[in-house]
Amino acid sequence: MAIRDLLRNQYVNQSLSPAARTNGTGTGTAVDLRGYDAAVITVSFGTWTDGTHTPSAIQSVDGTTYTACGTADLDGTFSAVSGTASANSLQQVGYIGTQRFVAVVMTTAGATSGALSQANVIAGFPRNAPTQ
Repeated sequence: MAIRDLLRNQYVNQSLSPAARTNGTGTGTAVDLRGYDAAVITVSFGTWTDGTHTPSAIQSVDGTTYTACGTADLDGTFSAVSGTASANSLQQVGYIGTQRFVAVVMTTAGATSGALSQANVIAGFPRNAPTQ
């Protein structure tokens, strides 16, 4: 089996920094997918105390006007975290849309202490490698 260097064939971009999230909507930093032909969105959850934490993705052609990603834009679905059974977990959803920019949104309701979470967008299949 050949060993290959994945580091220089993908690029990890943080959209939502690690934080304890309470009530409200947190919109992550947009990730520019120009120069890449694929992307996956990862959402990591740590300790859950209370509330319902629902991740989703938004997309944009110009980096200014964003719309929600529909089922045709995603390979897989995000799941809401609302209990200890889904805490300390990782969700991965492929982005198969055609827009240039993608960001992650975390919507939290019913939380006092909340839950720890973060999100990354990993761009892959670069048109020009190495990426770093």
